[in-house]
Amino acid sequence: MSQHRDAALLAAKPWQDLPPGTPFRLCCMERIDETHDVVTFRFEAAGQAVRFNYKPGQFISLLLEIAGEPHSRAYTLSSSPSRPYSISITVKRVEGGLVSNYLIDNLRPGHALDAMGPSGSFNLVDIPADRYLFLSAGCGITPMFSMSRWLTDTRVGADIAFVHSAKSANDLIFARKLESMANNHSGFRLGYVIEQGDSSDLPCAPVRPGRLTVSGLDTLVSDWRERTLFVCGPEAYMAAVEAMVREAGFAMSRFHQESFGKPGAPTQSVGQGFMLKVGEKAHPLGESGLLLEGIEALKLPIIAACRSGVCGACKCQVLEGDIERLSEMTLTEEEKANGMVLACSTRALSHISLKL
Repeated sequence: MSQHRDAALLAAKPWQDLPPGTPFRLCCMERIDETHDVVTFRFEAAGQAVRFNYKPGQFISLLLEIAGEPHSRAYTLSSSPSRPYSISITVKRVEGGLVSNYLIDNLRPGHALDAMGPSGSFNLVDIPADRYLFLSAGCGITPMFSMSRWLTDTRVGADIAFVHSAKSANDLIFARKLESMANNHSGFRLGYVIEQGDSSDLPCAPVRPGRLTVSGLDTLVSDWRERTLFVCGPEAYMAAVEAMVREAGFAMSRFHQESFGKPGAPTQSVGQGFMLKVGEKAHPLGESGLLLEGIEALKLPIIAACRSGVCGACKCQVLEGDIERLSEMTLTEEEKANGMVLACSTRALSHISLKL
């Protein structure tokens, strides 16, 4: 690093808290191929040196234009605030994943984009603990990696058990970095659950074959019942882990999981036939009854980054009509009394008049 670069970092401004909904500009500095279908993108603030401040486990929302249409998606920061001069996200290619696949195919060092955040209550500041157990699968490893990096950087002797599940050894994300943590920190215990294939080239950590079970967890982390549990991964994985530990008698007050996911089945009958009106425009809602789908069909400006009622970016006001809120995570009691909803997580139970 040049002397000029060193001086710029020393003079870097702290990441200022921006009003909700205010984007900031990021410049991609590096892309790292983690696996055959997972890429990490490292960003710095465009135009100036900035010290990023966030809680380990939080996410940012990227704002993009793809084929002339605006899109936004939330990605957990895989970097740690203990290394504050850049931030990183880690993205997996998925079938039909419009934004994720666009980033992997197109985003290169030197490219700039807009983002908002940070957001998210699944983090180590809002969820304090003394002894940690991180369980992850697939790209659910990203908040756990951020949390682990922060703990090993900032707490001497942090007591961490980390068990990651992957389809095969070739699908392990951050394998070398986790191996380094395990080698350099005596309080960091690493284990893997590999569903299929050969895992003999993973000498740094014990490996269990198949899928995560109570007996496997007992083998990898014998004291797991005394720890605070953080879980992140595909919806089916998180549901299976929750059911597994609950049945094993775990104290669920110490169970925490990332809450991203698609809205569940409606608790009341909804369906086609309801109209969504926004100003002078109207559109019939689809079978799901979700307000966001109608807003996007009308091509009205709205940011829906997490699409699961977590980030609060798609806040809007119901003027008339009956609704079912599936998430109220970022709404105050006053906002709810005034008809504010999260469009991505609100279903229509009648015709709706809405104000963006």
